[in-house]
Parts: sequence; structure tokens; C-alpha cells
Amino acid sequence: MAPSLRDPGVSGAGTWRQRTQATLVELGADPALLRQRRLPLHREARRLVCVGLGSDGRDKFLLPDAAAGWDGMATAAAADGVVLQLLSAFRSFDYQLALIRAKLARGQSFEQVLAVNAPPGCSEHHSARAVDVGSAGCPPLEEAFENTDAFAWLSAYARRFGFTLSYPRGNRYGYLYEPWHWCWHRTPA
Repeated sequence: MAPSLRDPGVSGAGTWRQRTQATLVELGADPALLRQRRLPLHREARRLVCVGLGSDGRDKFLLPDAAAGWDGMATAAAADGVVLQLLSAFRSFDYQLALIRAKLARGQSFEQVLAVNAPPGCSEHHSARAVDVGSAGCPPLEEAFENTDAFAWLSAYARRFGFTLSYPRGNRYGYLYEPWHWCWHRTPA
């Protein structure tokens, strides 16, 4: 399992928290938001391996162990006739910040944005363990994904490959339901 920021062996945890809080202030948000919503911090992964092209035609990256889990899971799903489309994987702090700024520029409130996107510093995508999964014929990053064969397959088998659904309905972090967002937490048993 990747170290957490609460692990004293992780260097720079204080600096990461400070950068995250300074960015929240810059965006006009209360830095107490992290504590209020109990949002965990996720530092950017440093060891990345390419797991292939995403649906956008760009290379996607994960931690080596998460990449092995993804590869095994996608291969097993394909053997069952289910295609897991990789939409997103690793995202840097700056990329997450750009996503949020773009939504704010389109007129969304910060509260609306944070119902869907983690603030920079808090995204599981920073850890290079999270993937967003899609399915042919289903709009990407939509709740309708829960009605696909891909979601049914993931619900039944993802745990075998170390992946769990991060944001079910009513999740403790206050994010909207994201049936497409799965995170690798361990080497499968």
C-alpha cells in the first residue's frame, strides 16, 4: 500500500498540506474545508508506469503495482467480454487545479465544483492509484455508467485486483456518486 501523509516516514507532508491550503485560499475557499469534509491529502506519485492510451488518445500512468492490478483487471474483464475503457489515471496537482479553474471560469461555484472534483492536493488521482473507467455507448463520467456491463463487472470482480469504488452514494467526503472512479488499495489476495 502506498504511504499516507499521516505516515511519519513520508517527507514533505507539511509542505504538501501548506501548498493545498494556500491553493484553496487562492481559489477563494476556506482552508478549513479540508478538516470540515475530512478530505485526505494525496501526494503526487513519483514512480509511474504507462498503462496505455486513454479514451482521449493520451498516455495514462499509474504506480507500478496499481498498473499491474489494472492490467490484470482489464484483461480478465475482456476475457469475460467486457471492455473497460480507461478515461483517466494519474493527475498532477497542477492539472487538477487547471480543471477546477476551468469550471470556475465557466461560472460554476466552488461548492458545485467540489461536489465532483477534489481540490488540488486531495485527489486520489495524484496518488496514481485511481482510474476513471468508461464503457462504449455511455457518456464518460456520468452516473449512467452504473447501468453498464462494465460497472456490473467491476462491482463483482474489481476487489480481486485490489480496486474499490471510492465514492458510492452518500460517501463520507461529500462528493457526488461516481460509479466510474475506482482506486487500487492493495495487492490482490
